[in-house]
Parts: sequence; structure tokens; C-alpha cells
Amino acid sequence: MAVTLPIGTRKGLFLLRGDESRRRWEVDGPVLTGWSVYHAIVDPRSGALCACTNNWVYGASFHRSDDGGGETWERTEQLGLPEGGDLKLNATWHVEPGRDSELWLGGDPGVLFRSEDGGKTWELNRGLFDHPTRDRWQPGAGGMCCHSVQVVDSSLYVAISAAGAFRSEDGGETWTPINSSVAADFMPEKYPEVGQCVHKLLAHSEDAGRLWQQNHCGVYRSDNRGDSWERLDGNGLPSGFGFPLALDLSDPDVAFVIPEESAENRVTSHGRLGVYRTADGGSTWQLWSNGLPDRAWAAVLREGLASDAEGVYFGTQSGSVWAARRAEGEWFEAARDLPPILSVEAAAG
Repeated sequence: MAVTLPIGTRKGLFLLRGDESRRRWEVDGPVLTGWSVYHAIVDPRSGALCACTNNWVYGASFHRSDDGGGETWERTEQLGLPEGGDLKLNATWHVEPGRDSELWLGGDPGVLFRSEDGGKTWELNRGLFDHPTRDRWQPGAGGMCCHSVQVVDSSLYVAISAAGAFRSEDGGETWTPINSSVAADFMPEKYPEVGQCVHKLLAHSEDAGRLWQQNHCGVYRSDNRGDSWERLDGNGLPSGFGFPLALDLSDPDVAFVIPEESAENRVTSHGRLGVYRTADGGSTWQLWSNGLPDRAWAAVLREGLASDAEGVYFGTQSGSVWAARRAEGEWFEAARDLPPILSVEAAAG
């Protein structure tokens, strides 16, 4: 099956179209020029392109295109926080399809919006905005971004840097912190209720209890919807620090991460660009690097790694997109010399 990769960059959105081999690629774009595209998806329900867009003049926004190629766009005019308050919307970070016609949009400062009309209008989620622990949340290096919005069965999850992970079982009316046993080594209290810096969180669509997260302080897995977590690094990973995370949607025991040296040196570990894969729930990890440069001090951001039924894909801040078919295991450079890459997603097509 052919694949389309929406690639969000500092300078607009690119669309990479690959054939079944994942070796031949066409690059279209950029579109949304003048905007930093923090995250973009193809909505599987409608085929619409949806993008979290940010501009130093026009601020934080959301764009939608229904023409299949991103030639025409509709920009949300109504998006912001209540007037008169101390908080303002600094950036939009992640868009996620929900149930039925829902769209969810996460942003800075640790806020979540819901739309029922394809992104024309948005309603602020007051349960998260007014959460009683908010006074203990702190912005990470990229701001206090609400990202990793996940919808599985009756549960809704978000992760906020640096506030931690939260779960709602009533459609977002109330939120429970789910950070038990997750470290916050940079804080006086190492295991607080909130304050953890989650870099990426994913829920497995076929196993309602299985969650994974790449944290500032390690890689973790939960088997009970976040009630407790097991730390998984130190068993084949060169570092517990990193940002991106991807899953195999057919196997809840398979996950992919791209470790970095440390919080102080945010480049690939030991100058070795590679994806690390586990097939046993994180008990062991193996380096997957066939076809990648032997030496590369690259960086891949939290939204920069994606997977589908046939392949795995990632983009670097130095502007390269790499793709591999799982059955073959060899990486091919799908594009190079793009602007710094902020997000990679995969869609049929």
C-alpha cells in the first residue's frame, strides 16, 4: 500500500508520497508557507489535512484543507483563552481525531480544546484548564505544551511538559494524574503527583490498558491505563533520555524510540543515528540502523517518529526524512534538505 507522510516543519508543511516499496518518494510543497507546523495529520475519517500552525505575527492557530493536496486552507478564527485571565494561548501543539466527528487540540500553556465541526470552532476544556494541580505545573524547554492527546475506548489521555500525564474517563470533564512511579529527577521530590516531564505518550488501540511513554527521565510502560508504570531503559538503550515514540498497532509489545545523549546534549547517543526497537514489552531493545549514517549527531523531536502497518518513518531537525519497511529492515532517505522537521505522521495513500 502507498503511503503519505505529512511533514510539519519550521517553514511550512510538506507532503511525501511513497510507493509500496518505501524506496521511491515524491515531495510536494511547501504549503502553509510562513507558518511553523508543529503537528499535522490526515484525518482518517474524512481525508482532510489538519495542522497545528504557529506564526510570530498571527499567533497560535489551526488550519484545515479538504482538497487532498493542501492547495486551499481554512484557518480557525476563534481560538484562544478566556479574556481577562493571566494565561494566553502561546502555541498549538497536537491535533487528534476523537470519537465520531470530534477533534482534540492540545496547546501551550497546558490547555486542551475540542471541536465538533472539523476545527471551525473550538471549546476550551475547563476540566484541564481549571485542574487543582495547575499551580504545580512548570513549562519545559519548549513551553508548557499539552501534547500526545490519545483517545482509546472510553478513556482520554493527555501529556503535558512539565506537568505529567492525565486520564479522563468522562469525556474530559475531570482528569486524574497518572504519574505513579514516574521519576522527576529534576525536582526536590523525585516522585511527585504532578510535575513530570513527559516527552511523548501513546496508548495502544488494540490493548486498552497498554500505555507507553518516553519521559525526560526514562522510557516507561503501563499495563493498567497509567495507574502504575514500569521503567524500561537500561536494558539495551544507550540512554533513557529522548523525545519520539512510535508503536506497532498490531502488537502491543512492540515500540520504537530514538534516544539522545542527555538533557544537556540533545543529539543522538554516541553520534549514532538509529531507532531502537523492542518486541518484548521493553524487556530488551535492539538498534535498528541498517542504511543510516554511521556517524550523525542528529536530533528528532517528540512528533518526529511515526509508524503504520508496513513501515516506520522519522524526520530530523537537519531536514532529512528516513523510511524503512519493517519486513526488509533497511532505511532509505526519503527527503533531505527540508527545513527543521517538527512532526512526521503516516497515512494511507
